[in-house]
Amino acid sequence: MNKRNKVKHLNREKGHRDALINNMITSLFKYERIESTQAKLKVVRSHAEKIITRAKKNLGDVAPEVKLHNRREVLKRVKDRNIVIKLFEDIAVRYANTNGGYTRILKLVNRPSDNSEVGILELTNRKDRPTLLKEIREKREVVADEKKAKAAKEAPAKKEKAPKKAPAEKKKSAAPKKTAAKPKKK
Repeated sequence: MNKRNKVKHLNREKGHRDALINNMITSLFKYERIESTQAKLKVVRSHAEKIITRAKKNLGDVAPEVKLHNRREVLKRVKDRNIVIKLFEDIAVRYANTNGGYTRILKLVNRPSDNSEVGILELTNRKDRPTLLKEIREKREVVADEKKAKAAKEAPAKKEKAPKKAPAEKKKSAAPKKTAAKPKKK
């Protein structure tokens, strides 16, 4: 009998299930939106909400050892350090005044091949694609401007070279070329 067992097995062994959840959580924080089956999304949602709450605990005046502890606890689930930095510096700040409900599950049409329930798990305050693209372009422009300024500062003034002349055309001779006479066949 399956009484008081709260773990959703997802038809996987423990190690495989944990790896699946960790990968899906990492993808959720990286892309702020993932698509999968409803059962997986419900499991991932509970873990993701707890991770965001832990990241929010680092905001404000907190002892350094507590901040380090929270970061290490999150690193157990989220395996990419860059995403952990994004989580603590961007996502946690977005949800600073929100108490829970950081994610939502949107239902999609059942998958035709196996008729499984499919959905989208996304962060509620996620940035839409045009805003993200605009921020990326601005960052690239700033970096490009910094590189140009650095290159101009380091490189000495170069002399301008005169433009290259077009190559002179070969003169054709008026005399026809001599060719060897071929013997005639009889």
